[in-house]
Amino acid sequence: MERAEVLKRVIGILTEAQEIRRAAEAGEDGDIPERDAGVVTKLLNEMLPSISVPAESSPQQVARLVAEALGPALQTMVAGFSLAFTSLAMAHDGGRTDLTALDVLQQLALEVEAGVYDEGE
Repeated sequence: MERAEVLKRVIGILTEAQEIRRAAEAGEDGDIPERDAGVVTKLLNEMLPSISVPAESSPQQVARLVAEALGPALQTMVAGFSLAFTSLAMAHDGGRTDLTALDVLQQLALEVEAGVYDEGE
């Protein structure tokens, strides 16, 4: 999965989390948390590779195989969440009371769509 696609998914997850929070604060019940869990599960299923481990592998070999297989995908996901967090934190720390978290996420999504974060794919 390309870096830009991961960033878009991360933004989608965080946007849906805002919806869940608003619904909870409004006292609305429903299936919103299950829907959000589905988005996260789908991202993980699409990004994380299958891992085949020979039966005779030692624990150290299993650990190495898992780290090699999962490392790049986890690094990309963590980078996406870190970018979103940093964008939100910068708006907050800058005293931007004119922007909501959703505004910041929307701006980040537009930047991703424009290719601002394509370097390093």
